Amino acid sequence: MKNTKDAQSSSLLEQSDNAHAFSAEERDAVYRAIFTRRDVRSQFLPQAIPDQVLSRILTAAHHAPSVGFMQPWNFLLVQSLHVKQKVHAAFARANAEAATMFPDEKRQLYSQLKLEGILQAPLGICITCDRERTGPVVLGRTHMKTMDLYSSVCAVQNLWLAARAEGVGVGWVSIFNQEELQDALGIPQKITVIAYLCVGYVSHFYDQPELEKAGWLPRLPTESLVYFDQWGEQDASETLQELLRADQLYAQQVGTQQRHD
Repeated sequence: MKNTKDAQSSSLLEQSDNAHAFSAEERDAVYRAIFTRRDVRSQFLPQAIPDQVLSRILTAAHHAPSVGFMQPWNFLLVQSLHVKQKVHAAFARANAEAATMFPDEKRQLYSQLKLEGILQAPLGICITCDRERTGPVVLGRTHMKTMDLYSSVCAVQNLWLAARAEGVGVGWVSIFNQEELQDALGIPQKITVIAYLCVGYVSHFYDQPELEKAGWLPRLPTESLVYFDQWGEQDASETLQELLRADQLYAQQVGTQQRHD
């Protein structure tokens, strides 16, 4: 691990003279939300989210980019314990099926992981995509039909980052048979479920993603994922490679520092 002086060479700490850039404090807050965002499963508190906070988070989600400005999302708020129990039962069935899909060396670790907070979180939010919202022909979706789905995922990310800035935890549960989840929530078959999110205040945020901390998989180096002009071409300048490494180190340190906030 490099020392703090090395981390301070990160390009994320440099001032910008771009007239359209945020102030240093505003920019740091954006990056802090990104680097300290976590997929929360087990730290939820029973405290309800005030309406004014929930309104800000949902408004942020609704301001995500969308193909053809079709805004295909809906936000289904799940507060009833009865409905949460139906959702949890759908998860439990799918989770039991999923455990059998992994090789032996992964199956034991998988069975030890807590992968949802459906009953513990005070609120569930199911984000969906109505693929027919603006008709069969959508600007920007004429050739890549999945762009509306990707747009709805952008709404998830907006919500997640806004929630983190508000001190609210979010956990994305994806282990469902989609038809069972739709039945539990009364969602029409023509509507596509994008994400079921567990949402609430938390006792703490982990300094690393839980799956990374548990040894499921490591975070890949940023520089190994960047190509130039053609797939697989990694002829980056030494300066860029060094900056990518320093920025990733800085991101890790920001995540670690949150435990002291």
